Amino acid sequence: MGYQKRHPIRDILDLQDRMNRVFEESFRDSEHVRLPGRWNPQVDVAEDDEALYIRAELPGVKREDISLDLSDGVLTISGSKPFTHDNRSENYYMIERQYGTFRRTFNIPRAVDVHTIQAKLEKGILEVRVPKLNDIGGRKIPIIER
Repeated sequence: MGYQKRHPIRDILDLQDRMNRVFEESFRDSEHVRLPGRWNPQVDVAEDDEALYIRAELPGVKREDISLDLSDGVLTISGSKPFTHDNRSENYYMIERQYGTFRRTFNIPRAVDVHTIQAKLEKGILEVRVPKLNDIGGRKIPIIER
């Protein structure tokens, strides 16, 4: 794999995402009421011969509340899920569902076709399909003997 330009801000944001997940997992069992804030959707990343796939669980999130951006080889999924309740006189004893803003970032390999990326939201799952390039400009170099 060739040289990849480092982005210090992206590295810091990735570290923050990882640290948030560690703290959330540490306190998950002891915390019963969560305040609306930042949350991290669960994500699967897979690939086959044709594409890279990113699937994020976003139950209850509307399509118009999701943003998908690609910049400098980094794909960012972000958005929000507002905390709503119909009966304002209710007192909550437990809130386990997640609300608030979310943001996940993924480094995308250079050997993909960024112009044909597709995304769909179906039954609370956002699937992003990133097609691979057929010809990435590589070739076999013969070695001659003299």
